[in-house]
Amino acid sequence: MLTVSNDEFWEDVTPVNFGSLPRLQDGVTVVGYPIGGDTISVTSGVVSRIEVTSYVHGATELLGVQIDAAINAGNSGGPAFNDRGECVGIAFQSLKHEDAENIGYVIPTPVIDHFITDYVRNNDYTGFPILGIEWQKMENPDLRKALGMKSTQKGVRIRRVEPTAPAFAQLRASDILMSFDGIDIANDGTVPFRHGERIGFSYLVSKKYSGECAKVKILRDGKSKEFDIDLVNHKRLVPAHIKGKPPSYYILAGIVFAAISVPYLRSEYGKDYDYDAPVKLLDKLLHSMSQSEDEQLVVVSQVLVADINIGYEDIVNTQVGDRSTRVQKEFLCWSGGVNGWQCCGFQ
Repeated sequence: MLTVSNDEFWEDVTPVNFGSLPRLQDGVTVVGYPIGGDTISVTSGVVSRIEVTSYVHGATELLGVQIDAAINAGNSGGPAFNDRGECVGIAFQSLKHEDAENIGYVIPTPVIDHFITDYVRNNDYTGFPILGIEWQKMENPDLRKALGMKSTQKGVRIRRVEPTAPAFAQLRASDILMSFDGIDIANDGTVPFRHGERIGFSYLVSKKYSGECAKVKILRDGKSKEFDIDLVNHKRLVPAHIKGKPPSYYILAGIVFAAISVPYLRSEYGKDYDYDAPVKLLDKLLHSMSQSEDEQLVVVSQVLVADINIGYEDIVNTQVGDRSTRVQKEFLCWSGGVNGWQCCGFQ
């Protein structure tokens, strides 16, 4: 959030009013400064889809509004207005694909309101909470039967529970999550949204605030159970942001150890890091869960020139802790040499 300390700046300024969440086919106008000129640009279109969508920069999934107005670099952060001049969202990303044209996304006002309310409550941004589970759809009738679900029961199967989430003490793999805060979850993972619309149940989780509690109903071994579960922020093994802090590293005998984060991967492999980074690191980024609050993924970032590490110059971005790696077996666990250094706790 930004402000200006000089009060004169605000003289004769008319604030923008936020509008409600638009409906399908509502007209929208996007204002910004995209590539190709110095004056303001205005593009228009309609709302084509409203669903929980992936926020690329935030590495999360929240409510998003898809529009067919052109959104290009320079439009990000610009407002999207409805036909009454109210701001119904903020442009933030677009889909670039050879088979797609004019697919843009705006952050809707419910997400913006959540951000502002969160800041007012805590004098800081704490983020959107998670339930802390990985789940799968239950549309397969044989799978429902195998897990003891009756024909009248619906829900989604919990595949894994985050070890660092409060839900880990109450939920288990193969539990059937049937409702969240009293709202029934369908076999495809959706819940009622507006008249004639449905949306992924993670939308209900995103409406809550960190530290709040939610009541969930599950089916376990053919019996229904209810739990009150605290909702917390996501503790990622590979964090999406380092919050403006300088990256951490440690140098030992010319070996540079670094903690992996998305900014680190982007600096090493460019904006297409999610395609170009090593498969082992991408697997950790996309699928691994933190086993403890302070767990970090550490790699040998590079090997600096030194007599003690001759022969190890080709080790780059190799994960520390993988027992099969050369650096783990041959180098880190060696003891002796200069100052009698050892493996320094990286296991």
